[in-house]
Amino acid sequence: MTFEDAKWYVVHTYSGYENKVASNIEKVVENRKMHDQILEVKVPTELVTEVKDDKKREVERKIFPGYVLVKLAVFYDEKTGGLKMTDEAWYVVRNTRGVTGFVGPESKPVPLTEKEVIDLGVEKRVVEVNYEVGDTVSVVGGPFDGFTGTVDALDVDHDMVRVIISMMGRETPIELGLDQVEILE
Repeated sequence: MTFEDAKWYVVHTYSGYENKVASNIEKVVENRKMHDQILEVKVPTELVTEVKDDKKREVERKIFPGYVLVKLAVFYDEKTGGLKMTDEAWYVVRNTRGVTGFVGPESKPVPLTEKEVIDLGVEKRVVEVNYEVGDTVSVVGGPFDGFTGTVDALDVDHDMVRVIISMMGRETPIELGLDQVEILE
């Protein structure tokens, strides 16, 4: 069996058991040498400043209480015609103490889409740009594919570039992802 890709899945846990579930899954992966099937386990957290008794302190808070994200290797299943995790990986995650099941219809695991992974901040995608404000670029994705325009604004932190294109004789600003434009040579 060859693994095609890896997908993030959401696992529902008892409230307050997120860290315990994550560490238990990691222990099983280590003990059974399943690094090729269960690639990563995350409990998404954020740093929040709390004020208590006139004292400020930084606290790490779970973004999705009751949920753990697991990145599993998937392979192409000829029966279903789609990508699927191994039965062993499913069994290990599903039978970890504190896990109530995978998120999906009828507890059938449904992977997160690429957009969901990026929107949730699960994986940081790094896009290197070789253009800057004022450069002429070509749009290479989305509904404006094939248009050329001038870079008007660049926001690398939010994966956004604003390009001014000429449409129906008017200068029109459009916002695109950083990877949807290429510099014209």
